[in-house]
Amino acid sequence: MRNKIISVLLATAMVVTLSACGGGDTAPAADSGAAATADSGAAATADSGAKDEAAANVSAEGDHELSVYAWDANFNIPALKAAEAAYKKVDSEFKLNIVEQSASSDVENAITLAASSGDYSQLPDIVLFQDHYIQSYVNDYPDAWQDLEGAGINWDDFGAEKLSYSTIAGKHYGAPVDNGTSVFAYRTDILEQCGYTLDDVTGITWDRWLEIGREVKEKTGKYLVSMDHNGDDLPYMMMQAEGQSQWKDGKPNFVNNDTLKQILQVIITGAQDGVIYLCNDWSEYTDTSIIGDQVAGVYNGNWIIPTIEQVKENSGKWEITTSPTLTGKEGYAANGGSSLYITANCKKPDLAKAFLAYTFGGGEGSMETYDNALRDGGVITTCISASKSDVYQEGVEFFNGQPIYTNIVAMGANVPVVEQNDHHYDARTQIGAAITNVINGSDLDTELKAAEEQVNFTMGN
Repeated sequence: MRNKIISVLLATAMVVTLSACGGGDTAPAADSGAAATADSGAAATADSGAKDEAAANVSAEGDHELSVYAWDANFNIPALKAAEAAYKKVDSEFKLNIVEQSASSDVENAITLAASSGDYSQLPDIVLFQDHYIQSYVNDYPDAWQDLEGAGINWDDFGAEKLSYSTIAGKHYGAPVDNGTSVFAYRTDILEQCGYTLDDVTGITWDRWLEIGREVKEKTGKYLVSMDHNGDDLPYMMMQAEGQSQWKDGKPNFVNNDTLKQILQVIITGAQDGVIYLCNDWSEYTDTSIIGDQVAGVYNGNWIIPTIEQVKENSGKWEITTSPTLTGKEGYAANGGSSLYITANCKKPDLAKAFLAYTFGGGEGSMETYDNALRDGGVITTCISASKSDVYQEGVEFFNGQPIYTNIVAMGANVPVVEQNDHHYDARTQIGAAITNVINGSDLDTELKAAEEQVNFTMGN
């Protein structure tokens, strides 16, 4: 899920990223042994050669060139190419050397290796980095980074929640790229079969949502939402929509967290009543529940939209809105995202800052950058002013003419800032296990105590 959270907006891109993390295809039994080893060695040599060539190009950069590490050829790379084209309007000699990585973990490993050796000379000028991990890497390796203070970026032009990840010790380090704002999408035709409209599922309590979900299941056989329970992000998003966190003062806050208990009870009840489909893995979530047309609703980071759009015959039948909450107020959350950071190896920090400010930072080239990033890669901005373009204001046919892109940016500006932690994924794993165990008959308090103890143990508390 580390790659899933961040970078994937096109469904095909998700498959590529997850396959890369999983180690690729398995060789047939008849081709095992020496042949398989030879193939692996050839692939490794080719990959190494490509990276060596890219590194050589980086080391020979001119005064108008910058290098960047990024992953995902269908998502992040088009956004960077859009930024390069936009910046050429003010610097015709500008060139951005994009060194494509197979996964976000490649960037993390590069930073770790450079910091461990104390040699940052092999790093590029800029790296794309996951929001959920950057604070740990800046705190652990403070000498690896250069901040963006004085870059001329209007930080008020971005949602506070997005900036909360890349603002460390009062300094801005990252230029936001993609928007992780969560959307709750519904099949309005399915709702209508049950006598409901989008308004009936907007600004309601989770209890009311469960009631509607039971009726939808009974009348249509469809779940009202699904989630990959192997990497279950429902608890996190639902908690953030309440303005609450699973953390308190840097430690897991499960046992004495009444809001978390209520949220988990909604999920457990929904799963038991056939309202929530907890899938066993990512493939079952995307291919079976969403593309397989088994759900009347989808709740996740907006990068899930291209997966919804895979079912062409459902065009015009979907619309997006906010999430329910315990109190009935409209809920706002985010799930995923990444930003661009200048490394210690950058010898042209003024150029790097100018480039980031002009393109991704709300400068004169931001509208052009983000319009083309949306067209070519599906990247949605968090920059409020850039979302006012005609491209963002256009109605989207698949979503019944809703201008979903500008709506998503507006929703993102309302996502509350909650306490984050470097052990975000450890907490997710343990909370997911607790949900499973309670569904199978265990006690919620007992499971939360065990989950909190396990996360504390992992953290060394």
